[in-house]
Amino acid sequence: MPPLLLLLLVPLLFAAANGYPSTCVSATCGDLTIAYPFWLNSSSASSCGYRGLGLACEGNTTLILPAQSHHRYRVADIDYDMRSVFLVDDAEAPFNTTGCQHLHFNFTTDGGLQLTQSDSNITFFYNCKKNASWPFAEELIGCPDYNKSSYVSTADDGYTGEAYEYGCEAAVVAPVLDSHKKGMMDVPRERRYAEVLKGGFELRYSPHSVQCGACERSGGWCGYRQNLAHGGVGFVCYCDGEPTADQCGSGRQYSKKRMTIYTIAGSSMCLLFFAFWLGYKKYKSKGKSKETARIESFLQKNGTVHPKRYTYAQVKRMTRSFAEKLGQGGFGAVYRGDLSDGHQIAVKMLKDFKTDGEDFINELASISRTSHVNVVTLLGFCLEGSKRALIYDYMPNGSLERYAFKDGSQGGNTLGWEKLFEIAVGIARGLEYLHRGCNTRIVHFDIKPHNILLDQNFCPKISDFGLAKLCLNKESVISIGGARGTIGYIAPEVYSKQFGAVSSKSDVYSYGMMVLEMVGARDKNISPNTESSSQYFPQWIYEHLDEYCISASEINGEITEVVRKMIVVGLWCIQLSSADRPTMTKVVEMLEGSTTGLELPPKVLLS
Repeated sequence: MPPLLLLLLVPLLFAAANGYPSTCVSATCGDLTIAYPFWLNSSSASSCGYRGLGLACEGNTTLILPAQSHHRYRVADIDYDMRSVFLVDDAEAPFNTTGCQHLHFNFTTDGGLQLTQSDSNITFFYNCKKNASWPFAEELIGCPDYNKSSYVSTADDGYTGEAYEYGCEAAVVAPVLDSHKKGMMDVPRERRYAEVLKGGFELRYSPHSVQCGACERSGGWCGYRQNLAHGGVGFVCYCDGEPTADQCGSGRQYSKKRMTIYTIAGSSMCLLFFAFWLGYKKYKSKGKSKETARIESFLQKNGTVHPKRYTYAQVKRMTRSFAEKLGQGGFGAVYRGDLSDGHQIAVKMLKDFKTDGEDFINELASISRTSHVNVVTLLGFCLEGSKRALIYDYMPNGSLERYAFKDGSQGGNTLGWEKLFEIAVGIARGLEYLHRGCNTRIVHFDIKPHNILLDQNFCPKISDFGLAKLCLNKESVISIGGARGTIGYIAPEVYSKQFGAVSSKSDVYSYGMMVLEMVGARDKNISPNTESSSQYFPQWIYEHLDEYCISASEINGEITEVVRKMIVVGLWCIQLSSADRPTMTKVVEMLEGSTTGLELPPKVLLS
């Protein structure tokens, strides 16, 4: 019997043996497990948890409507050990980027949920009469009512009473995490309050925790039901499918029929567990155990090199249960998050590949050895079973891929020639550092626009070292087990030995192709109707270099020089023979030097 099927059968046998209400078993919604005192909101499950903690599952998103509130909140995480739950406003209005975050309802709690010491308050005042002596709040920007003003206060008490004295039509208090509020001044004003609201807030719950603990220890299951005597709702402990006062009696008598069920269920469980153990042992011996052991061995040998290690629960909390996806690739997905001090991060969750953890080790081994303005900084990682994550600084401008479309109609953004040139120089410096500047020489093997990230100032950062190769400085030739990289950027020698040996010059080729792609993306004179559309672009630009540079730069002398440098350097970098390509050190010199004496490479190397 397949191990997965056995796993599905075991919970059913437990339910049959213990006699719990079938609607009260733990449920899941997205990545969240829903168990007592929470329950999925339905009429059949209303006795399964605390009456104010019914949850709704909509499109793998868990929502809660607190008993005393008139608004929905998204459940980002539930920590059953700490008895805490993290909520985020479910409305779209607070998260717009105009600077005018419009909330409609104050958050209120009942006996089941209470704010924690990690929370603080932000108060919004809407449609107030303009008053130059407004003493305690900052004016919101971008609000639609031009005859009145709206304000926000970060003081914990909110001054809501005084707000109405200033003629405000509404005052709304929103709880937020204090750590996020302290760090929000580093965020631009128009996004400041949206970002701190996205971080949500923490609540504690403790409904009948003592009674529930006693009930579970006695073999029962915690729930709620209506008391017919006085009409209220109270705690109940389910034993053998029947409600009792607070716990199951140790000396209760079992019926002959129930004992028979227990005996059959127990025997079946023993057989199933034994079969599952055999299948599990065989399966794990082939896969994850070896892979995880290899990675853990690497971490132990390089204990002082790799960055901080986080648990999967911490990663979920940082990303608010992976609420905001930044991108998706063959490696997995990237999510936005925040550290406890409010520092913005990007979390890359790696897919469950069967590669002995090579991509994970490559990334840790390479980036942990680097420190350069044009190489991403690895802040931490997670390795917990099959869960693997890499944690980086958040790059607000995304990847260079946004600006590398051949046709502007495909949605690409346009950067000026000066900024594109600065990006090209920054990438060249980063590659020069990897090839020569750090203690262990690193060849990236996957240079392309998607792997170049741009910070808030469009400073480029080389990222994604999953295919990288570490080499001793004295080595010039690299041995690889097969072709690696992305079609269109792979150097000829990487996929065919007839073109020569693999070396750091393979990165030079990928860099050249990327620079020429940047040139083609920036120019609007190249259209599907021109001659270039039916000819290999590097070949076409080689033959039309002068006229291209003049037309692309609108007859501006300085810009013409910038365009010519990028084209000529790109053409040198994509020589078929690696011996004819410049090193990245030479590439930096060519880009930063004068165009005088910068000659075109031999034409024979283009194809």
